[in-house]
Amino acid sequence: MLTLHAALAHARTALRVITETPALDAELLLARALERDRSYLHAHPEAVLNEAQRRHFDNMVQRRAQGEPLAYILGFKEFWSLKLRVTQDVLIPRPETELLVELALARIPERARWNVADLGTGSGAIAIAIAKERPDASVVATDISYAALTLAADNAMRLGIANARFVMGNWFAPLRESFHVIISNPPYVDADDPHLRNPALRFEPSQALISAERGLADLKRIVRCASTFLCPGGALIVEHGFEQAAATRELFERSGFSGVKTYRDFAGRERATLGRRETNSSHA
Repeated sequence: MLTLHAALAHARTALRVITETPALDAELLLARALERDRSYLHAHPEAVLNEAQRRHFDNMVQRRAQGEPLAYILGFKEFWSLKLRVTQDVLIPRPETELLVELALARIPERARWNVADLGTGSGAIAIAIAKERPDASVVATDISYAALTLAADNAMRLGIANARFVMGNWFAPLRESFHVIISNPPYVDADDPHLRNPALRFEPSQALISAERGLADLKRIVRCASTFLCPGGALIVEHGFEQAAATRELFERSGFSGVKTYRDFAGRERATLGRRETNSSHA
């Protein structure tokens, strides 16, 4: 017989080498195996796992001990207080990406019927968060991955989001209308970046992480094409690496954007850059 208390103790020991939060990870995995919340574990430490629960828990602990991110094992990640389903077809939404949502919401009036685009939507995190906060806006999200789009659309439907649609294509390719705000969190990691040695990253889709030209290739494509799809005075907001801020600002300025500014994430790192399309520039 394996009690909840003993199961947690075993898991904490097994996970200590892979995570800085072994107790929390163990509780989340056991709660998932039991299909209970964490408070149940503390209230019933002497409860016994049945055989199916034990096998499920052992399997999840083993996966976590091998470095697989908790979000993929649990099958969800919270972003902007929304519970999003995630698989290895998409990047796990990062807390610092909420900065893009904050910047977009600061520009979109609450009751405005604005058009908003999210390029490379992945799990749909950015698009769904904006659509939820601005229900009168029309949000279009693109992705080149059919699996990612299917997941994003499922997340939107499950969360009751009716003002976001998901279309397949690379960046701007499937878009025809003009937008008041365009947001993107594209791949921006250099293939030689030492951060890629992080064992957890091997579980995430490399095409959503790595970009050529020292990580700037996709940022260049997006910034250079954005004015064609922005309304006069419309804003482009992109996420980038904290060492890419100066290069990203230069891209914006060379592409004719005004009011170019970089914003820091909660860790104080330069994480997102915003620029406006000139109101008197030509529009294709």
